[in-house]
Amino acid sequence: MSRRTPPPGDGRRAVATDDVVATAAQARGLPRPPLLVLEPLAAFLDAHRIGSGPIDARPIGDGHSNVTYGLRRGDAHVVLRRPPRPPLPPSAHDVVREARLQRALAGHARVPEILAICDDESILGVPFYVMGHVAGAVAGPTLPPALDAPGQRGRFGAELVDALAELHAVDVETAGLGGFGRGAGYLARQLRRFRGLWAQYATRDLPDLDRTARWLEEHLPDSGPATLVHGDYRLGNVVFERSDELRLAAILDWELATLGDPLADLGYLTATWAEPGDDETPMLALSAATRLPGFSSRDDLRERYARRTGRDLERLAWHETLATWKAAIFLECSYSRYLAGSTDDPYFGTLAEGVPQLARAAARRIAAG
Repeated sequence: MSRRTPPPGDGRRAVATDDVVATAAQARGLPRPPLLVLEPLAAFLDAHRIGSGPIDARPIGDGHSNVTYGLRRGDAHVVLRRPPRPPLPPSAHDVVREARLQRALAGHARVPEILAICDDESILGVPFYVMGHVAGAVAGPTLPPALDAPGQRGRFGAELVDALAELHAVDVETAGLGGFGRGAGYLARQLRRFRGLWAQYATRDLPDLDRTARWLEEHLPDSGPATLVHGDYRLGNVVFERSDELRLAAILDWELATLGDPLADLGYLTATWAEPGDDETPMLALSAATRLPGFSSRDDLRERYARRTGRDLERLAWHETLATWKAAIFLECSYSRYLAGSTDDPYFGTLAEGVPQLARAAARRIAAG
């Protein structure tokens, strides 16, 4: 079994020497657990008839939460998703739940095919799942040339909104997801959960986040009927394909999905949608491509969603503030893992200043609204 470190400039993150190892014996000799152990992984893939022969594993995507690897094995091209190294926030990174949700959503929403789910931690030390590779590309900090075509840039926003409206229209009972979460009280639970995460993982005092939390609680809006919500719906978490017309092929990264207020998804999308002249934050940096000429504006996204769903967006500014506040806290959790040495991701090193930037951005939303 083999792996190759991607050559410089190929658009993939480099593989650290202890990220991927061949055998369990090699893993036991490392100071921290590897992300992939190829020998037991090959046996698991054999059992599920996924390819044959050596595994070529490469990290893919711009995600900085769960770990995603592209696997090539014979004629098979699949994607493996697993949690990052510990320490992990409680209830986060439940990849088995994420995979089962996507399996239930097949035919109801734009999801990849789930090929195998593993909750046996003896293989990689954590649960993981394997899904089919979705042809296409992901836009984010840059716009891949394969997705760029004259007159097509406006379709990124249109397709994101249309796919989100489809998701929010899923009949959860028909999809077998009626017990997937508690829709009532979703926003209040989000505030409690993220306050708890901040109390547990904060590495410094940020009064802007405390001030924003108080404002969010004092202005908590009423929610309409609950729908399935993605929880991390942004440009970098979807795959686009281009033939005659650009199309959103699949929504990825479902770890935060539950039943709740659909405007939380729209607020997160618009709060992370970069426009020319915006102050830079870590979240806007992940979608910097949307500053290019021809992309939809945030107002375009809001208006299209309102037309597609008929929902009242009067309180959307509250949801956008919630999104910015949550992003700051979730990234502080990641920054604490970086300080603990459990991740080498250089993006997390930028959060020394990036999290305070988000805290200030959240406070500015309060002042503006």
